Amino acid sequence: MSTLREARPADVPVILQLIHDLALYEREPDAVKNTAESLEAALFGDSPAIYAHVVEAEGQIQGFALWFLNYSTWEGVHGIYLEDLYVRPEARGAGHGKALLTNLARIAVERGYARVEWSVLDWNEPSIRFYEQLGARPQSGWSTFRLTGSALTDAAAL
Repeated sequence: MSTLREARPADVPVILQLIHDLALYEREPDAVKNTAESLEAALFGDSPAIYAHVVEAEGQIQGFALWFLNYSTWEGVHGIYLEDLYVRPEARGAGHGKALLTNLARIAVERGYARVEWSVLDWNEPSIRFYEQLGARPQSGWSTFRLTGSALTDAAAL
């Protein structure tokens, strides 16, 4: 039996480990700079701007979803941006990912949000198939752009 719930401060070390595991899966093992302290402050500080849910089974967190609100100027309402969804490899196929994602869909519907959206790596076929089975569709004609590192610093100086 599994339990889906909002993350608690005591979950931060496990969530951070799962973030590292996700980075390894996504072939970026050294990319995570996050710390337990900064993650806890972002999730549970005075004005949290990110949220997380976890799914537990057999007394252990098996996966998590970390998300934040975005806004559609066309719809005039918020949406949910799913930053990370990760389930331990040994726990996949048990419905944990589906529970996490459908929970976000319920939150969006209950609050009147227009959408739940996320990015997926082009090579991640198992995840793409999973998302498509739930009815999600890629946004054709759109490319993701990002300013980061020195490009971010250079743009800020203009």
